[in-house]
Amino acid sequence: MDWGTELWDQCDIIEKHTQSGLELVEKYVKFVKERTEIEQSYAKQLRNLSKKYNQKRSNKDEPDCRLSSYQSFVDILNEMNDYAGQRELIAENMIMNICIDLTKYLQELKQERKTYLLEAKKAQQSLESTYKQLDNSKKRFEREWREAERAAQYAEKTDQDINATKADVEKAKQQAHMRARVAEDCKNDYAAQLQKYNKEQSQFYFNDMPLIFNKLQDLDERRIRKLGHGYILFSDTEKNVMPIIGKCLEGITKAGTNVNEKNDTMVIIEQNKSGFERPGDIEFEDYSQGINRASSDSSLGTPKGPLDLLGKNKSKNFWLFKRNKLSSSTLTPFSTPPAPSPPNGAPSPKFGRDPLSYCLKEINKTVKPRISSFRTLRRSPTVTEDFGHLPPEQRRKRLQHKLEEISKELQKEADQSEALGKMKDVYEKNPQMGDPASLATQISQTSQNIERLRGELNKYETWLSEAGVRGDTLRYRAHSFNNNGAHEVLSPDGAHSDESTPDPSQAIYAEFDDDFEDEEPAAPIGKCTAMYNFPGASEGTISMQEGEVLAVVEEDKGDGWTRVRRHNGDEGYIPTSYVTITLNK
Repeated sequence: MDWGTELWDQCDIIEKHTQSGLELVEKYVKFVKERTEIEQSYAKQLRNLSKKYNQKRSNKDEPDCRLSSYQSFVDILNEMNDYAGQRELIAENMIMNICIDLTKYLQELKQERKTYLLEAKKAQQSLESTYKQLDNSKKRFEREWREAERAAQYAEKTDQDINATKADVEKAKQQAHMRARVAEDCKNDYAAQLQKYNKEQSQFYFNDMPLIFNKLQDLDERRIRKLGHGYILFSDTEKNVMPIIGKCLEGITKAGTNVNEKNDTMVIIEQNKSGFERPGDIEFEDYSQGINRASSDSSLGTPKGPLDLLGKNKSKNFWLFKRNKLSSSTLTPFSTPPAPSPPNGAPSPKFGRDPLSYCLKEINKTVKPRISSFRTLRRSPTVTEDFGHLPPEQRRKRLQHKLEEISKELQKEADQSEALGKMKDVYEKNPQMGDPASLATQISQTSQNIERLRGELNKYETWLSEAGVRGDTLRYRAHSFNNNGAHEVLSPDGAHSDESTPDPSQAIYAEFDDDFEDEEPAAPIGKCTAMYNFPGASEGTISMQEGEVLAVVEEDKGDGWTRVRRHNGDEGYIPTSYVTITLNK
């Protein structure tokens, strides 16, 4: 069934229905737009919430950063930020795939519907115009037929009138005959108009309007189909991002399972362990012996001040002394001990009456303010560059961390220096590619940075050795600073070297030379030819001149150094990138 057959007489209903359908599409587009605004607002609020609670810490060494509970919370905030991004993606896809697409399609449907309605209107106007012509011809035929009847009756009456002349009769007959002919013409015209109208009416109701109604039906079906697809997209748009949203939620769950209470408590120990030993017991001072002895014993007959009472424990210094490096001038309660009594003199009256209570009172007067002053100093220690304000264990860790940072910076500068050197060589060989002099400023700046970092590295290594580092933790540079061809190189024992300045601080690694001297000369495994001059100023290295041929004793093991031997028996390390090596087969 179709509209053209079943609704042939419901043009107004069809027009009203199609208009209502287009309004429904507009209403749905408006609904989706408001939904996207809610999604965007929700995503913005989630991002602001994540940003509010995920403030970037200015110090990456913040103690809480290593706690699993803290890191899990940061992971949750990051996942929520990603979740907000997915909500924004939902809103964006709804706008693109639903709102914009439906709005464009709606405009096309409106234009198409307008065209069909205009065609229907034209067909109806044409039928109405034909009907008016039919009605006019019918009225004219009716009027002329009546006139012809009256003319015929008048002619007949005139013919029967004895008083009428022959001319009057003839004239009346002619008039009646003329009217009859006109009436016959009007009748024929009316018949023709009626036939035409019937034909157009049949065309209108059986062809034109059904065709237009069927087109409007097809338009409405396409509108409904498109709207239904928009309904599906409303759901599919969110379904498409649900896997990613699910991963965000799984990430939050994983963050919760990653919380390790034992690890967090161990991190607290690692971060705050001072390395000091617990203080020993304070020995008992028996002052009664001083009273029972002879008064001539001036050392025992003299009451002792608080500092003298703790004199036997001077070797057991409190850790607070070490941590804050307090000078003797800061401890005012102990700076001036009580004045001793004259030799062989009698004890003071207070002490003579109750020596034990006197001593305890003196201790209470001086020790209590001393402890409170320590707490005050402990809350606000003076921060020093060598981290001397920290306990030994924490100081070692901070110094090692600082060394690692400097090592990374030095490696970066060494790589940059190597790259600049290669670029300079390319410019020198191919001047059309660039001016080598343009790199002088960068090369100079890089060299200065390397020298500065070397100075800092030596300084922190010295402080680390003073802090009592264990094992091989000092040997950072031996494996971190090989630049594989840069003119700034390192000796195999960890010393830095370049072509002009030796590093005197590497004397602490001189034990490597003893190993070399004790070993039996190894058989050469190949030979090498020097491409550059190398001074060999650091411990364990050997100098060489450009073009010199040396015997290879030990291959490069990945640290950038090769062990070689001269003809006179001198052995040492040289940078692998400074020579071309040919191994024996």
